[in-house]
Order: sequence, then structure tokens, then C-alpha cells
Amino acid sequence: MGSKELKGAGYALIVGSLLMIATMVLHPVGGDFNQLLRIVPIGMISHSIAILSVPFVAYGFFGLTIKLKSSSFISYIGFSIMFFGLVAVLIAAAVNGLILMDFVKSYEGASEETIASLKPIFVFIRSFNHAFDYIFMGAICLSILMWSAAIIKTKAMPSWLGYFGILVSATGIILFVLGVELLHLAGFRVFIFANVAWILAVGFILRKGEQPTSAQL
Repeated sequence: MGSKELKGAGYALIVGSLLMIATMVLHPVGGDFNQLLRIVPIGMISHSIAILSVPFVAYGFFGLTIKLKSSSFISYIGFSIMFFGLVAVLIAAAVNGLILMDFVKSYEGASEETIASLKPIFVFIRSFNHAFDYIFMGAICLSILMWSAAIIKTKAMPSWLGYFGILVSATGIILFVLGVELLHLAGFRVFIFANVAWILAVGFILRKGEQPTSAQL
């Protein structure tokens, strides 16, 4: 991958990060059936944006992996882990933002008894999505940890980026181990914004072709 492609990967990470931020800003708060029915349009839009961000982020991380590959196989491990995380978030966004919204819309005007009978389905969908959310959260923490270690080892990018990534990923892992609830919208937003900050930094460095200075080495 040449310099132009690496810069393209940087732009892809920036675009993907902005789309992730837009998803979190627009993401509605769920609730009972009536609340879900009210948020169908914005729910579909926000999750469609999340789905759109996946190919941009995937290409950007591929560029990062190629940049770090020559000196560390850890970069490949990070990309492999992130691949499964992106598949998980793609499934979660499709189920929660498209399948669930379409399902809810199809029962508009249904009787209270019919709506009450749907509760087990909503519980199942919520649990289904939580499983994929956990997979994504674990994957992004582990992959950023791997890439950050590779950055520090290879010195192919500024060292501060590696230490920043370790701080972000380690904090997420520690919170998860301690049982802190991160799947509520507020907690998930904080988690995503922290990781997006690192992804944006990577994107701008790839875009600019920035190299570490002698002080950073």
C-alpha cells in the first residue's frame, strides 16, 4: 500500500469516525412499544449511518495494519479481532435499527393485548443485541491495545498515539471486568467517543503522513 493509499485510509478513518459520532448524537432512547413506535424514523436513520460507517472504518484499519505490518505481527492480530467486532456491530445495527424498527412499525395500531404478547420478543432482541454489543466492545478494546503496542514497538507512528490507545483500551477493559454498565445509551456514548478520539487521531496522522520525531523515538 503506497502513500496515497495510506492517506486514503486516513481519510476513511476520519469519515468513519464522524459517521460514528453522528450515530451516537442521533441515537434515540428506547422504551416501551409506543416509544419505539415514535422513534422509528430516527432509529432507522441513526443505525443506517452506523452501518455506513463500517466499510470506511474497515478500510482505514486495514491501512493502519499495513503501515505497522513490517515490524510487528501484532498489527495483523489487531485487524483480525477488529474484523469480528465490525461484523458484530453490523449485525447489531441491522437488528436494532432496521429489523426491530420494521417489526414495531408493522404492529402500529395493534391492541394492548397484542402488544403485551410481544414483550418476550423484545426481551429476546435486546439480549441478542447486547451479545453483539459486548463482542464489538471487547474487540475494539483488544484491537486498539494490539495496534497501540505495535505503534510503540515499531515506532512507525508517534509514540504518544500508542500510549493514548493503551490508556483508552485498558480503561474500557477494566470497566468491563469491574462490571460497570456500559450498554445504557449514556455509557455506550462515552465508550464510543473515547475510542473514536483515538481513531480520529490515527486518521489524521495517516492522512498527513506524520512520522515520529527524534524526541518521540
